[in-house]
Order: sequence, then C-alpha cells, then structure tokens
Amino acid sequence: MSTTNSTASHVFARTRIVLSHPSHPGNIGAAARAMKTMGLSRLVLVNPREFPHAQADAMAAGAVDVLANAEVVDSLSVALQGTVLAVALTARRRELATPALWARDAAAEVARVAAAGEVAMVFGNETSGLSNEELALCGRWATVPVDPAFSSLNLAAAVQLMAYELRLAALDPGVPPAISGAGLAASHEDVEGLVAHIERAAIGSGFLDPASPKRLIPRLRRLLARAGPEREEINILRGLFAALEEPLHGATPEFLKRRFRDGK
Repeated sequence: MSTTNSTASHVFARTRIVLSHPSHPGNIGAAARAMKTMGLSRLVLVNPREFPHAQADAMAAGAVDVLANAEVVDSLSVALQGTVLAVALTARRRELATPALWARDAAAEVARVAAAGEVAMVFGNETSGLSNEELALCGRWATVPVDPAFSSLNLAAAVQLMAYELRLAALDPGVPPAISGAGLAASHEDVEGLVAHIERAAIGSGFLDPASPKRLIPRLRRLLARAGPEREEINILRGLFAALEEPLHGATPEFLKRRFRDGK
C-alpha cells in the first residue's frame, strides 16, 4: 500500500459519522450506504427514533455491515468522547459560534487532524437540525453553498457530500479510470494521412474546389485535434472514405468538373 493510501486509511478509520436524533430509519440506511461508497464505516447514532429497522436495512443496499456495527448512544457528548475535532454540518447561522467553513475546507481540516487523532462529522435531525447546545460541543461547523431559495438538504445527501469531500481531501484519486476497450492514440502521421485522404475524397467528389479551398483543411485539423481520435478510429474513417470514393474511380475529369459546377 502506498504512503498516500495508508494515510487515507488512517483518516477513514478515525472518522466517525454522527447522526443526532435521526427520525427516519430510511435516512439512517441511506447514510450508511453513502458512507460505505466513500470508504467510511464508523456510524454513531444519538437517540435514533427507530433503530434497528427493516427500512434502514433496505435503504443501506449492501451496507448493512455499517448498520450492524453502528454505535447507539444517548447524547452527543458521549458520541464525541475521545475525539480531538468535531465538525458540525448546519445550514443556519448561529450566534456565538466559531467562524463557518465551507464543506470542502471543513473536510480538508478533518482529513488533516484525522491523520493523528479521532474526529467526527456531526449531522442533526432531519427537521430541526442541530440544537445550539449540540453545536457548542463541536469545535468547528461547516455549511454547503446551496441555493438560498431552497437550502433544504436531505440527511443522507449531506452525509454523502461530506464523505465525498473527505475522500478527495484524504486520497488524491488521480486520473479517472481508462475507458474500457480504448485503443492507441492516433499519431501525427495517422491524422495527417486522414486529412490528406479527406482532401482527396473532397476534391474527387466535387465537394472541394482545389483552386479555392478556403479554410476546409485547417478546420478539419482543428476538429481532429479537439476529438483526439484513436488509431483504430482513424482507420475506420479512412475505410469509409475509401468506400465512398469507389464509385468515382471510373468518372471522367469532365464528369467531375460538371458535377462540381452543378453542385451535385
């Protein structure tokens, strides 16, 4: 395992997702699923209204192990025991609170602190959120730059968002996976061969007047540069143009000139 992956594993292992007074068991299950997709497994529930529950299991969709290992406590104070940092997620501005962080900045701070100690990300009740007393127990609080006209964020969606941001902060995922079945990139010679083939076919079909080519070829080069074609794709196009050229092979120069003049 690389040093980066090892550090990320420590971050995930030391991060608790704390749901305070969740009222809907389906949200608990969906939150567990959100956690597992991002490599988190430690779920702490503060006075859940209904748990365990069949709907929580159903919404977990494969993350029932997170539910099975969830810790249920009777207060947020107990849920935060042993942590060196707790970040609360809330949409409401609070008096006497520490300065707010955007979710991305909060996740970066959690990842940094979790490299050395226990941390928690705390989410409130679906209806009322976190109380001022609960928020006071958390060292930092974070918010999401949602549309002010509709700022309500589902509990499981909030967990997914913060878990995603934490994963990005803790583990640089690198480049996205390669496309399945992708071939070799076309070389300069491959592209130029296709351009020459298109030019020949365009002239042969009467589409292009070689005496007045305008900017057709430069535009084709620009199009191909944007597309970044593979070698096999170049070969497909050249095969297509070769097939289209076939009926023109027996045409006389006079026919081609007349065809160009008539636009047919």
